[in-house]
Amino acid sequence: MKTDFVLTRSTTQPLETVCTRLAEVSQRHKFGVLATHNLREKMESKGVPFSRECRVIEVCNPLQAQQVLNQAIEISTALPCRISVYEENGRTILATIKPTSLLTLFGVAGAAAAAQEVEDTMVAIMDETCRG
Repeated sequence: MKTDFVLTRSTTQPLETVCTRLAEVSQRHKFGVLATHNLREKMESKGVPFSRECRVIEVCNPLQAQQVLNQAIEISTALPCRISVYEENGRTILATIKPTSLLTLFGVAGAAAAAQEVEDTMVAIMDETCRG
């Protein structure tokens, strides 16, 4: 599935390696990992069979979050940023919704610059993670 509002990167590194590296790289870019959700485990624990490996990693830069939340608290519904890590056709994929696309839904003009800064950092994090 191709969409204009999703950023993706891919690598040959194993999923577990990518998840570990993503946390390390995020910290170097001043983004903390708030949570990691293992979708396969979570769904199976609810009695729903799901064979794919997929992690959703929540990351956040608190200073940038504060900046947009001070402009419109409703933006909290779109935070934190999420990066999905899953396997597809023998490769490990990283995917995230573009912060610029997501925050334009709120119509807060002052949030555009912060969204672009976050998006640029998310791209850098994903690229660096994939480089190994």
